[in-house]
This record gives sequence, C-alpha cells and structure tokens, in this order.
Amino acid sequence: MENFWMYGELGFLHVLDPQGYDHVLFLTALALPFTYRYWKRVFWLATLFTVSHCLSLALAAYGVVDADAGWVEFLIPLTILLTALFNLLLTGAGPDRQAAFRVHLVSTGLFGLIHGLGFSNYFRMLMSGESEKTGPLLGFALGIEAAQLLVLVVVLGVTYLVVERLRAPTAWYIRLASLAIVGISTALLIGAWPL
Repeated sequence: MENFWMYGELGFLHVLDPQGYDHVLFLTALALPFTYRYWKRVFWLATLFTVSHCLSLALAAYGVVDADAGWVEFLIPLTILLTALFNLLLTGAGPDRQAAFRVHLVSTGLFGLIHGLGFSNYFRMLMSGESEKTGPLLGFALGIEAAQLLVLVVVLGVTYLVVERLRAPTAWYIRLASLAIVGISTALLIGAWPL
C-alpha cells in the first residue's frame, strides 16, 4: 500500500512539474472551449486522457512498447498545437455540438497514448525494481487524475471569471488563449525537432 501512495504522489507531481509543463498546457488547450456548464464533459475527457496515458505506461512497463524518445518528444507539442488549432476552428461552433465532442474524445484518447509514451522510459526505470506492477501503475494513474482535475478546476475557474464575471466575449477569450498556446507549442515543437 505504501508503494501505491508513493506512485500516486509521483503521478500527481508528474502533471504539475513546472519543467514538464506540456501536460498542463495540453489540459488547458483541451478545457478552453468549455464553460463550467460543460464541466462533466471536460472531466470525462481528462479521465479518458488518464486511461490512455496509463495504457501506454503499462505497455512500456511490461516491455510491450519501446518508443523512440526523440519522436515522442516531438509528437507531444504537436498534440498540444493540434488541440489549440482545433479550438480556433471550433470557436464559432460552440462546445455543445456532439460531432465536435466526438472529435475531442478520439483525439484525447490518441494524444493520451502519446503523452504516456513521453514518460514511459522514466516510468520503466522506476518499475524495474518492482515485482508487482499493477499497484504502482494504479497509484500513478490516480495521482495523474487528481492533478488533472485540479488543473481543470483552475482552467474552468479562470474561464468563468473572464467570461461570466468580466464579460469578455467567449469566442475572443478562446481565440486569444488558443493563439497563445499555439505560439508556445510551436516553439516547443521546433525545439524538439527529431531530425
């Protein structure tokens, strides 16, 4: 049980690590088009992201997958960039469109696999001394989910403050924040170019 909580803390800190802010940036881009009225959808997306993230970690921990770290580090900012660009395209449609939400679901599942691979080498190293991998993996997943929920509460809170309280136009708020994320993720993408 002690290992479970230790790995839970590692998962929590993994998401909130200031040097690995790509995770928070992705979650911010993911949550931007949603207001607090759609909080359930945002939390389902975060849970799907956690499940797919931990699936790739499990595959790496059991030696099923061994991804090239250079390409994974390139693909992670690409997922952030694509999510922010999708926000720019979606701005006029509104977040309640079922087709747009399906695109969010599919892309979040796929992007979670990529983000999980980004941490797989370190996680595999941590797990090398563990005879039982399921408990630590579940603890890690719980820590990730808790940190993600915290990030999403903050993002939805900021959106509420800006859109509902300060009366900023929703479309402009989404566009400006998404453009900022496009800029940051483009810089990350260039810095991670694998060739």
